[in-house]
Amino acid sequence: MLLYCCGSLRWARRVAAHRPYPDLDALLAAADEASYDLSPADVADALACESSAGLHPGAPPAAHTALAAAHAAYESRFGHAFVICLDGHAPDEHLNLLLTGIRRRLANDPDTERAEAAEELRGLARCRLAYELTHPEPTAPADSPSVAV
Repeated sequence: MLLYCCGSLRWARRVAAHRPYPDLDALLAAADEASYDLSPADVADALACESSAGLHPGAPPAAHTALAAAHAAYESRFGHAFVICLDGHAPDEHLNLLLTGIRRRLANDPDTERAEAAEELRGLARCRLAYELTHPEPTAPADSPSVAV
């Protein structure tokens, strides 16, 4: 489950090594701490497990086309999927947030983008952990890589 939440083996090992956690807040704090210690190689490993966020299948075809083009430009520039944590945002805001985020982050240099992507991975890991532990049914198979929210 930890590797579903963040694809960095080092992160998952660090979080697992300190269990058991007394509550969700303690787990999330440990996950944050482990995230802050990720090396560029660890971030690259985690990003390699991600896929670019998509839209609801019922979104207009033009929206899918625009997002696919934006993802392609981002992936061409940085060599990995665009990740963003959209927790707390309504689904009808996702397209705008995705496109705005990609366009803004395309202007980043590689080091700045790696840092920003690492922060988004931290947010995704927190959201995924919280969700997995508060919902009785698993959201992903045990061997499934993570997918962007």
